[in-house]
Amino acid sequence: MKASPEEPRCPFCFNKIEQPKELSSRKIVEFPLGLCKHCGAVYAYDITGHNMGSAFIEALLFACNEDDYLAFSLSHGDDYTDAVVGNYDIVTHTVVPEKIYNERFVRGALIFVKLFDQFQEATEQKVKEKFKAIQPIVKTKLRSEKFSKEIVRQYISENRKEDLVSLAEEDSRVINELQRMLYTPDEHLRWKTIELLGEVSRRVGEKRPDIISKLVNNLLQSAASPGASAWGSLEAIGAIISSNPALFGEFTKPLLSFISQKDLWREVTWAIGRIASADPALAKLAFRGLISLLDNPDPVLRGYASWALGNIGFDDVIGQLKAIETDENKLTLWRDGNLQEVTVGRLAREAIQKLSR
Repeated sequence: MKASPEEPRCPFCFNKIEQPKELSSRKIVEFPLGLCKHCGAVYAYDITGHNMGSAFIEALLFACNEDDYLAFSLSHGDDYTDAVVGNYDIVTHTVVPEKIYNERFVRGALIFVKLFDQFQEATEQKVKEKFKAIQPIVKTKLRSEKFSKEIVRQYISENRKEDLVSLAEEDSRVINELQRMLYTPDEHLRWKTIELLGEVSRRVGEKRPDIISKLVNNLLQSAASPGASAWGSLEAIGAIISSNPALFGEFTKPLLSFISQKDLWREVTWAIGRIASADPALAKLAFRGLISLLDNPDPVLRGYASWALGNIGFDDVIGQLKAIETDENKLTLWRDGNLQEVTVGRLAREAIQKLSR
């Protein structure tokens, strides 16, 4: 008999828990939080299951009333315990038996932290008061009478970028339509859509970062779905981050986690290169992983990695780049608003030139 979804319960006291809330004080990439009313455990929600380490840190900090010194001085097992509840679907607020539920891929996880004895006694009341006082964010949807799917596509086909961006500021359905357009088999249109998502996100995010946070989480979840093509999701995240690194830079860490997935190397390498072109410091953690791609059999990976490494700016890699500067294998690279045909060698030489300055 097929198992049914279950109401989520605290793993420590086994009582039912409430849906995590997006707190009004949260930053763009912080995690929704919850508090078990029975035993005082704090939990954080990670939509992708890729960033549970960061979600744990956030839950631990909240449990310690944001006291960094206390949080990082505690010992696991002696001062606190933790647990993970996987397959959590925030839409239905249930724990589902399988990864696919109602034709949706569910990868969410609840990460729990419970302090022991005197540590919980010292912080529990303040944490409860803080959680009670801070209400969930209630955001109205952006809607405009001007919106239609047809007008979005018309603006794109006629290169009316400013009109498209202005409409997106008035109606968030523009972003939804652009996300759907990532699934086009037309390569040039897909790259153009990726570029436009970056520009639209920059403008909309300045006033409504919650909308862009939701978009990026949806893109991350799309890329994480097993057996599905990422269809521009990771490249779109790269374009969004590069459009305003100060606002969106915190999304880089969950993006970089995809470099461990061989079938997504092309997508994530381009995204890293794009981010590095705007803010090299954000991409520096990918440096060693990119070096390993310079001798990959795939010329697209060799080219993308060369371009990305040139943008990051560490000259330690010049020797490896010189080894492929005569590589005449061709690839296409979207940059400067165009899909350009280039050779691996040309990208290697450009990177060497940048790094030699």
